[in-house]
Amino acid sequence: MKIFKETQRFDQWWLIVLMIFVLLISFYSVYQKFKILDDDDNSKIIALVTTIGTLFVVNLFIFSLKLKIRIDERGITYQFFPIHFKPKNIAWPELNTCYVRKYSPVKEYGGWGIRALNKKVLMGFKGNGKAYNVKGNMGIQLEFKDGGKLLFGTQEPEKARQVIKTYSNKLNSNSDF
Repeated sequence: MKIFKETQRFDQWWLIVLMIFVLLISFYSVYQKFKILDDDDNSKIIALVTTIGTLFVVNLFIFSLKLKIRIDERGITYQFFPIHFKPKNIAWPELNTCYVRKYSPVKEYGGWGIRALNKKVLMGFKGNGKAYNVKGNMGIQLEFKDGGKLLFGTQEPEKARQVIKTYSNKLNSNSDF
């Protein structure tokens, strides 16, 4: 039995640098405001601390995001934690086809993360269905029997391709496994 497993995070160096830069600028702004505030200016202090706290929580959330994908004889299991607390399963009989392809995250989906553009064109983006992508431009494309599409970004396209090929005979099967 062949199994494909992959876990991806938003750990790109440029994203880390950007987040640190935004936090440093925010901390510096708050520091400058604290220097000129009066001691009885509590509402402004609370607002500034809340802003910094919110930025910190947003950064923590972004860095806690984790896309997990597993392909095995039962189908495809995925989880985008902490959005999905439990893994979601897609059985092979639900799919018309499954393959690895190159895609343009910005042109086709409007960027990275969880993207859901349907057949309508929105702000110049094609609308190729739903996508869960963290980085890169290679993905595992699923096309469902009901016409829906779903793409998972992958950093290991060749490994994914090999495992998908192993189970390709299950795509047109209606049996339960």
